[in-house]
Amino acid sequence: MKVIDIIQNAGKTVFSFELLPPLKGNDAGKLFQTIESLIEFDPKYINITTHRDEVEYKEQSDGTIVKRTVRKRPGTVAIAASIQHKYGIPVVPHILCGGFTKSETEHVLIDLNFLGIKNVLALRGDGIKGQHVFQPEKNGHANANQLVTQITDLRKGKYLEEDLKNNAPLDFCIGVAGYPEKHFEAPNREQDLVYLKQKVDAGADYIVTQMFFDNQVYYDFVKKCREIGITVPIIPGIKPINLLNQLTVLPKIFSIDIPQQLAKELSKCKSNDEAARVGTEWAIAQAKDLIANKVPSLHIYTYGVSDNVKEIVKTVF
Repeated sequence: MKVIDIIQNAGKTVFSFELLPPLKGNDAGKLFQTIESLIEFDPKYINITTHRDEVEYKEQSDGTIVKRTVRKRPGTVAIAASIQHKYGIPVVPHILCGGFTKSETEHVLIDLNFLGIKNVLALRGDGIKGQHVFQPEKNGHANANQLVTQITDLRKGKYLEEDLKNNAPLDFCIGVAGYPEKHFEAPNREQDLVYLKQKVDAGADYIVTQMFFDNQVYYDFVKKCREIGITVPIIPGIKPINLLNQLTVLPKIFSIDIPQQLAKELSKCKSNDEAARVGTEWAIAQAKDLIANKVPSLHIYTYGVSDNVKEIVKTVF
């Protein structure tokens, strides 16, 4: 089932969560345990992240430096298919510009279609570590707008090879990312909204936001989106803080603000357990308020931690 149909037909706020594929060499046992700890609360869909190849430099015994390319979390397509088959829950694998050519993207989408997966989240993704400016692959996409356009073309049966015959359309539901506090590369919030509208105009069915810790930031973001003609559902994404260092790490990595009240409470914590308690309580308060304001869906970023997510959904759903 498509995400857009799920949220439009639900009649109430539903919830979803996001998972990381296992690290290379690990099995999927922990990931399945996370799903099974949350399945009783009826998640309507599950997002599966995708990770591009990374460049590493390793010093050899003779002192020379060797450059190598590795993918630390392969298997997104296989994991997504396994979850959907095993649990009967729609999955939303992430499709990236970074690290992938247009041809590779087309092949992944064809595979997903064969596997019965009808939902994707189209993202530009990060650049290679150390790059100051995002650089697409040769014959790849420079931004998510272009990626959405390719997926939309496939909806119409338009493939990269124009001479193909009997082209079957690949009817995907397309989600895209929105940034209530602005993408860190955008020159200003207004231009960031312009970029977002381009993705919607290219064919995106819904928006899921970057994490935020102040609900008013989300409400203001939705208002501004509506004012410029973005009419698709806008799903809030929240993340329960579960580590002390996330007070400083999250703002640095994701270019987001931690409200002073939350920062003050976290600053009092002496351990990760205390920080997780504060983070969970804050996320519960966020979720209750968002549901009271009838958001279409609540998306929770788990990053492999399920106990706090379980407490949140048990309390609010």
